[in-house]
Amino acid sequence: MLMIVDQPNTIGALPIAVARDCGCEVAYLPGLAMRKAADLYPGRSKTDARDAFIIADTARTMPHTLRAVDRDSEVLSALKMLAGFDDDIARDCTRAKNRLRSVLTQIHPAFERVLVGEILARAIVLDLLIHYGGPTKLAAAGRGRVLKWARNRSRKDPVELIDRIFAALAEQTVTVPGTDAAELVIPQLAANIKALQQQRETIAGQVEGMLDEFPLAEVLISMPGIGIKTASNILLAVGDCSDFASASHLAAYAGIAPVTRRSGTSIKGEFPARSGNKRLKNAMFRSAWIASNCHGPSQAYYQRKRAEGKKHNAAVMCLARRRSNVIYAMLTNREFYREPPAPNDVAAAA
Repeated sequence: MLMIVDQPNTIGALPIAVARDCGCEVAYLPGLAMRKAADLYPGRSKTDARDAFIIADTARTMPHTLRAVDRDSEVLSALKMLAGFDDDIARDCTRAKNRLRSVLTQIHPAFERVLVGEILARAIVLDLLIHYGGPTKLAAAGRGRVLKWARNRSRKDPVELIDRIFAALAEQTVTVPGTDAAELVIPQLAANIKALQQQRETIAGQVEGMLDEFPLAEVLISMPGIGIKTASNILLAVGDCSDFASASHLAAYAGIAPVTRRSGTSIKGEFPARSGNKRLKNAMFRSAWIASNCHGPSQAYYQRKRAEGKKHNAAVMCLARRRSNVIYAMLTNREFYREPPAPNDVAAAA
């Protein structure tokens, strides 16, 4: 008996465990595939009975739409739980940062511009906002006092950062109404961001400890451009790759294989895929981008694609597609990464 679920996590975890305990095979029908399949059936009602029929009939008539549920691995199950928790924390952290930047923009835009990008996530910046509260109190404390405070709490010399902050503070000579209230909110938002980042660091340490016990993680990390977090995202998406018939199937599932669109002989071409597993696609793309900056063969391939006229993202995506073949071979054969032979060595061997 084959049991099909449309939600393998949360509410579906217990039925899957019971089915496996009874010796049943379990498969997963993605929500997008189910919604597309639902258009093939009459009626627009949304009931549990109709959904169950569509899931079962789709599994019977279109088995290619099914995906395997994660193997009965305690490590993968724990990683999926931690990864979901980390995603939630990351979203909360982004919302808190956006809220903090919004408050700063309202009372002192020049000061907010200093804290763009990753600067706002730095511990010294968050501690500065927690301690002083905002632009008014920073200006009142003075550059010398703030610099002395920052030097006692920063590993790197904070002179450049403090100079930029006080240069921005000098650009505004008026105090916006509501600044006092905003400077009560700013330390709380900064403390919230700092706590969320510490939670993510804790989760990252737990993930690293779990991956040490998972053999395939070590196989993946041996490939240039793949670190612990990228390896965990790939493993969460594909497991041991046993569900994919070929490297092309893996690339299509990740959404990094180009899609051909052709109409007769007049319109044809290949375009980037808009579908695929987003977690896997992002992990593949990020690892390829890192490899294009630090790995010789990957750099050469990337530069060759750029010379062909492709833009940066397209060249990185081509590299990700090429690397997916290697990842597939590594996972299915359980072999560590090996550098490709140099062109001269290939010619000598021939």
